[in-house]
Amino acid sequence: MIHVHNLSKTYNNGVRVLHINHLEIPKGQSFGLVGNNGAGKTTFFSLLLDLIQPTTGHIENNNVQVNTSEAWKPFTAAFIDESFLIGYLTAEEYFYFIGDLRGQNKADVDALLAKHEEFFNGEILNSKKYLRDLSKGNMKKVGIIATLIGNPEVIILDEPFANLDPTTVNRLKKIIKELATDPNRTILVSSHDLVHTVEVCNRIVALHLGEVVKDIQTSPETLKELEAFFAV
Repeated sequence: MIHVHNLSKTYNNGVRVLHINHLEIPKGQSFGLVGNNGAGKTTFFSLLLDLIQPTTGHIENNNVQVNTSEAWKPFTAAFIDESFLIGYLTAEEYFYFIGDLRGQNKADVDALLAKHEEFFNGEILNSKKYLRDLSKGNMKKVGIIATLIGNPEVIILDEPFANLDPTTVNRLKKIIKELATDPNRTILVSSHDLVHTVEVCNRIVALHLGEVVKDIQTSPETLKELEAFFAV
């Protein structure tokens, strides 16, 4: 599904923040990206979403080169941070706007929101608050559920567990695990939290200074291996 070819990103100050010669993420995989601050996780996702241009190489999403064509957009959804939201809309207005972009009518969107009502915990829907006035945690809830509209084949979530309370984190892990049961859906999650990422992903790639240093199929030993690596 996703193929990385000789990918690198170097900024004008000469600092190279990412260098991945080759990486493949097959369809149906739940893929976890872990690493310390500055490891290159968000840079990789930004390149995957054509938010920044690579210095060398490219990424293909379902055989579409993302920085030369927009044909990947209809089957790909992402939430990186609150900049993806539209602050002057209410949550419902935002959901219906995304639904319209993805060919979903109001009933389709309402059905999805009802399914995930527990995740919102009564704090978002019907509150009549603009998104800009929500807490960071509630903004994140809106952004995450919006990625599910239209049943995309590729879902990209950057630090989805940050700013969420423990109950919401557990509900989110349940959602991600359920999504991962679909063999046609590929899920990419980046996080500082090794425990949560190992729990929801069947493959973990660790980045350090922009390079892949671990590529592990998740097993009962994965968490210990990663903790040992990052303890050095």
